[in-house]
Amino acid sequence: MGGGGARQRTQAGLEKKALVFPFLRYTIVSGKMPMKITRLSTGTDNRSYFEEIEVPFESRGDFGLFTIPEPAKSVFFREIPPVWEYAWHNVVCREYVITIDGEAEIEVGSGEKRVLRKGDILLAEDLTGQGHRTRVLGKKVWRQVFVTLP
Repeated sequence: MGGGGARQRTQAGLEKKALVFPFLRYTIVSGKMPMKITRLSTGTDNRSYFEEIEVPFESRGDFGLFTIPEPAKSVFFREIPPVWEYAWHNVVCREYVITIDGEAEIEVGSGEKRVLRKGDILLAEDLTGQGHRTRVLGKKVWRQVFVTLP
């Protein structure tokens, strides 16, 4: 994985560097900004819920900032056409879903909805219960990278 970016100073005088990777774009300010991920999991009432989690970065000197490595089982890509809808369902395994293009809306049993856009990361863990439903928004295909977890 390679990245590059331009350094600049924020109003507060902190150094800011935008790193661009093939699938993700994010900005790190002095290593203090964690990456935010939306977690989708099953509650004790067998309904799925959203939760925002933060993944902190640690400095590795000239190599940049890293998160703690997490084992992965497989990686694959998926493309879904516009106006596609998937009724209530569960994921078959824990997985990260990274949106690389397009938009989709995920709805949980409470009626809460989240829109996933380019660069958004979903940690899907609702293996049981009511699950969630998904629909593609707009006129673009929804492209994703899946990273399945052990």
